[in-house]
Formats: sequence, structure tokens, C-alpha cells
Amino acid sequence: MRNRFIQFMRGRYGFDLFSKYLFLLSVVIILLSSAFRERSISMFFYLIGWIVLVYCCVRVFSKNTQKRYAENQKFMERTSDLRGYFQKISGDLSQRKQYHIYRCPGCKQKIRIPRGKGKIEVRCPKCGTTFIKHS
Repeated sequence: MRNRFIQFMRGRYGFDLFSKYLFLLSVVIILLSSAFRERSISMFFYLIGWIVLVYCCVRVFSKNTQKRYAENQKFMERTSDLRGYFQKISGDLSQRKQYHIYRCPGCKQKIRIPRGKGKIEVRCPKCGTTFIKHS
């Protein structure tokens, strides 16, 4: 069965970031449709969700890889700032287990201090301001 699926997908575009976004968007819209009490609004969102899901499947199984690649590149260009913002937040959150992250009172530069060192004097590498913080 797995070999048949691999054979079927040969030459097809497959999943990319834009396809994943469309899939998640369709699931959210379909789930959102159940939140409305008025039947016409609920059916509208339900229909839109399924249209987005079908378009996602068309992209995944498409053999026109150049066009799908161009669509993905356009999506990546338009969402680069937003994706960068979330990657920055994710990086900060993953470092919080090992480091305290403080801002310099002089220049507002972020400074990483290792946890568990007690009270230490911190010197900002950017402006040279010193301040005392508990790690």
C-alpha cells in the first residue's frame, strides 16, 4: 500500500508551507461554522471551509509543480515578517529554562543571564551600562 501511494505521488507537488496553512485554515473555518446559531451563516462558513480544503488537496496532488512552487514563494514572501516574529518568540521561550532575559535600562538591549548564579552585576555589551539583577 505504501509503495502504491509513493508511486501515485511521484511527479506531484506534495505538501509545502502554504498547503499546511490552507489545511489548518480550512479546519478552523469548519470548526468555527459550528459556533454560529443561525443556520445560513453556519452553512456559509462550512462551505467556505470545504472549498479551502478542496483547494488544498488540489495543490497537494497537482502535477504543475512550477506554478505551485511560485504560489508557495509568494506566500513565503508575504508572511516572512509574521513568521519571523513567531520564530523569535519561540526562541525566547525555549531559552527561558536556562536563562533570564533582561532589558538594559539604558538602551533596551536584550541581555541573557544564566539562571542560578545569585545576584550579579550585569554590564550591557552595547552601551556599557551596569546594573544588578538576580539570576
